Amino acid sequence: DFQKRYLLQLQRNLEFGGESWNEVELENKFISPLIVFSEIDNRRFCYFLERELAATIGDYELSGKLDGMVATGFRNPKKPFFCMNEYKRESDPSGDPKGQVLISMLVAQHLNSNEKPIFGLYIVGGQWRFMVLEAHEYAISKRFTIDDDEIFDVFRILKGLRFQIEKLI
Repeated sequence: DFQKRYLLQLQRNLEFGGESWNEVELENKFISPLIVFSEIDNRRFCYFLERELAATIGDYELSGKLDGMVATGFRNPKKPFFCMNEYKRESDPSGDPKGQVLISMLVAQHLNSNEKPIFGLYIVGGQWRFMVLEAHEYAISKRFTIDDDEIFDVFRILKGLRFQIEKLI
């Protein structure tokens, strides 16, 4: 009951400018509170924001700053397992959020030196799309809309992410 009330309160906050929020406002007023509330942080991995991620894969040097990631490490990320990139406003989207998060996921996979799945997320306005990269294939979820009952589905996915990462470590 408490979780439901909290999620509905977050959702109500969207009425006060959610579609007009810039990336920082959306991240601070909605995304991070939702992720933190999912209890993703623990002694083995944490939610990090605005961190650099880089690797050379084959002939390509890939680097960038992730909007958010879940990675092993206490104060500094070590091995990333979940990458979020590009919170875009629905009214003024630019760039390729799917491609950007996929590149981050490829770097995370390389840094983990294994073929274990890497999870991802990109957000455009109120639409959330989850991703998974396993070996050389990736899949993208259906769109989840946070301004209706699908907010509860998003929360369940974030809660389940913790258990998926625990299995990988």
